[in-house]
Amino acid sequence: MKIVDLKATIVERITIIRIDTDEGIYGYGEAHCPKHHVLDLKPFIIGQDPTNVERVMLRIRHRGAFKPWGAGVSAVEMALWDIAGKAAGLPVHRLIGGKVRDRVRVYCDCGSGVPLDPQDPSSAYSPEAYAEKARRRRRLPEGFTILKFDIGFHGRQLLSVPGGVYDALDSYPTRGHVTERGLKAEIEIVKALKEVLGDEIGLALDCGPGQSLPAAISLAKALEPFNLLWAEDLLTGDYTPFTDSEAYRLLSMSTSTPILTGEQIYLRHGFRSLIEKNAVDIVAPDICDVGGLAEAKWIAEFADLYGILIAPHNFGLPIAFMANVHAAAAMPMNFIAFEHHMADVPWWEDLVKGIEKPIIKDGFAKVPETPGLGIELEEKVVRKHLAEGETYFE
Repeated sequence: MKIVDLKATIVERITIIRIDTDEGIYGYGEAHCPKHHVLDLKPFIIGQDPTNVERVMLRIRHRGAFKPWGAGVSAVEMALWDIAGKAAGLPVHRLIGGKVRDRVRVYCDCGSGVPLDPQDPSSAYSPEAYAEKARRRRRLPEGFTILKFDIGFHGRQLLSVPGGVYDALDSYPTRGHVTERGLKAEIEIVKALKEVLGDEIGLALDCGPGQSLPAAISLAKALEPFNLLWAEDLLTGDYTPFTDSEAYRLLSMSTSTPILTGEQIYLRHGFRSLIEKNAVDIVAPDICDVGGLAEAKWIAEFADLYGILIAPHNFGLPIAFMANVHAAAAMPMNFIAFEHHMADVPWWEDLVKGIEKPIIKDGFAKVPETPGLGIELEEKVVRKHLAEGETYFE
C-alpha cells in the first residue's frame, strides 16, 4: 500500500485532512493550524506505506515544534493510524497496545461565566455569572462529571478586575503579578462554583498562562480548601514556546492543589523534565499538537512511572475526539479524562457517522471496535459547515 495524496479542507476554522492510498483506503486527521502547514508535508509522505506509521513519522517529525507548529505533523499521524487500522480490520486502540477501559471519561470546558448583561462583556466575570454557567452545564444531556472553568489570565477574567494585576499587558499570552484584589476575585468565583457543584461534580480551573511564581503559589495555596482536580497553566502554557519546569517544580512543592500543564508541548521530549522532576501533578498533552495519539500514549506511560496523572487537552471536531478516545482507551490507570470543547456546538456530532450516538453519555465516550478511528465523515453536513471558498477534498 502506498500514499498517493494528501488533501485538506477547513470546517469552520479547523483544518481536516484526508490521506489517500493506492488501495482505496483513506484516513482522516485534524489539524489546528492553517491547512498549508499540513499540505507542506505532502512531498515527504507520497509513495510511503502508511501502515508503517513510525517510518513515515520519522520523515516529518523534525518539521514540527511547539503549538501550533506541531499540528500538521500530528494530523498526519492521526490519519496514518486510521489507515493502518482499516487495513488491518482493527480499531486503532488495538494497534497501540489494546484497551484497558471500555469507555473513556470526558470533561467539559466551560470557559468563563454567562454574560448576565448582554451589553456588558465584563458581566461574564462575576461569581454569579460563573455560578449560572455551572448550573447550565450541569443540565447538559452529556452528563459531564468534570467541569473546567477559566479564571486568572485565561479568558481575561483577571483583566476584568480593576487593579487586579500589576502592570499586565493586554496581549496574549499575558504576564503579570496579581494583586490582593485580583486574588480575592479569583477565589470568590471558585466559592460560587463549588456552591453549585458541591462534591458531586469535579471542578478544574484553567488559570493562565502568565502569573508570576509568587502569585501562582498564593493562588494555589488559597485554592487548597476547595479540593480541585487541578489548576492549569499558571506559569507557562498555551502558545508559550517553552516550559519552565523548574518554576513548576517550585510551585507544585508549595501546595497540595494539583498542578497541570502541557497542551502546548511538542513531542515526548518536552515532557521529560516536567515528569522526571515531578514538576507537575498532571500532564495534559494535546494529540493535535504533541505529535499524535501514539505520542500521547507514550507520555502517559512515562508519566505513570513517576506517579503523575494525565488529562489530555482537546479542542476540536469528532476526528480529534475519536483519536483521543482510542489513545485514552490504551493509557495506563493514571488517565483521568480528556477535554471536550464543543458543548455549545449543536451540529458537532452530526459531522460523523458510523459511531454510536450520542457520542458522550453520562460523561463518558464508548470505545469503538470498528476499524481505524471508527468514524466516517457525513459529507452533507461537512459541506454545510465548510469555510468560505473551501471544497470537500476536491
